Amino acid sequence: MKIWIDILTPKQLLFSEPIIEKLGKKHQLLCTSRDYGEVSKLAKIRNFDLIFVGKHGGGDKKSKLEASINRIEKLSKKIISFSPDIVISFCSPEAARISFGLGIKHIAFCDSPHADAVMRLTLPLIQKLLIPYAIPKNEFSKFGINQKNIISYKAIDAFVTIQRRTNNNERLPFYKNKQKNILIRIEEEEAAYTSKSSNIIPIIKKIIKDHNNKNIVILGRYTNQISNLQKILGKKVKVVKMRYDGKHLLNNTDIFIGSGGTMTAESALMGIPTISYNAVPNIIENFLVLKKLVKRETNPEKISNFIKRSFESKNNFSQKRAQKIVENMEDPIQKLIEIIKE
Repeated sequence: MKIWIDILTPKQLLFSEPIIEKLGKKHQLLCTSRDYGEVSKLAKIRNFDLIFVGKHGGGDKKSKLEASINRIEKLSKKIISFSPDIVISFCSPEAARISFGLGIKHIAFCDSPHADAVMRLTLPLIQKLLIPYAIPKNEFSKFGINQKNIISYKAIDAFVTIQRRTNNNERLPFYKNKQKNILIRIEEEEAAYTSKSSNIIPIIKKIIKDHNNKNIVILGRYTNQISNLQKILGKKVKVVKMRYDGKHLLNNTDIFIGSGGTMTAESALMGIPTISYNAVPNIIENFLVLKKLVKRETNPEKISNFIKRSFESKNNFSQKRAQKIVENMEDPIQKLIEIIKE
């Protein structure tokens, strides 16, 4: 069987690794992506063989539309030549349009019903949708897919991505002369679902003021974003572009502060004390807060106090809670294999 997998984000790349490992033994695979900085860098780190077609459209609606049209045109030629039997994506608009146009069955994974534009462009066109059990099916069916075609798995996606092996020889941005590491992830600014209003600057300034004897590393996403942060924060903190394997970073992190996305979920399931400043409210982040794996907070003073208490505590409650929850999760890749067989 020929299977085309379209991979658009770093998280999708990491989630795809076990899919490719299992399906690649019996099937012929074509893995595509688009020119997008963090995906390209992570693909090199993970020795991941991707065919790059088209590019990310940036933050402007017109640019997004033009990039998608251009990608569909170029990608459709490759897909017609490859002639797959099944398409697997993570709700890729281009994969949805091409598979629909060519009459190819499309299976998708998704944990982001808050990505309204992407849901509208993909869900009415796919055959099966796999989702984490933490998200009600009606969060997706309202976009035009029948609930009978939505399959839940007892896990969240971070459960899959944290299983990966890491290169422990990779040089990290932490200084060795300081004992504790605080890692802060800046939110996505160019996705269609973001609000573009951030509370992170006053949070960072408060952490720098109260914890200047710690390693504080800011993980940015885009060149302009990083440049602006460096101007605002000066040399008091290290601001770096995401060119590392996130799991390796988290393995060496004592406190993680994230926007509520992928790294927030990975940090939580790894048992690291985790704060979400909730830049992109979503159901998975809410699930982790309810399970007491994530502390949701936007007040700089309260965040600073949480960090202080975490460093002073001798009991690793986060790790114990995370381990208990992870032990009861299932592998969603097995669900995918069952659907392909059907």
